[in-house]
Amino acid sequence: MTPAGFQVLLALASGHAHGYAVMGFIEQVTGGQVRLGPGTLYRTIARLVADELVTETETSDPSAPHDARRRYYQLTPLGEQTVRDEAGLLARLVDAAHTAGLLPRWRTA
Repeated sequence: MTPAGFQVLLALASGHAHGYAVMGFIEQVTGGQVRLGPGTLYRTIARLVADELVTETETSDPSAPHDARRRYYQLTPLGEQTVRDEAGLLARLVDAAHTAGLLPRWRTA
């Protein structure tokens, strides 16, 4: 899985969203360190759709201004399992980085 693919799946894990919202989520969660441009975003979404991890949905956000071009996407059950598996793998890698002394342990309150 590419980093962009994981980021898009993660953005959709909490519900359906349109492409601009996915880009905003990724930029926000990475503190601006990652910015997916439209080309990368929509190529990634097209690949995820082809792999049956994401589907385009008819659902829209009634509170958003109407834009006929706006497309909404959601995870498929396979996409949900895939993002869970990838998140677990990344968590194990972060644990290994902690063990190797590369990252400080985060404290939870």
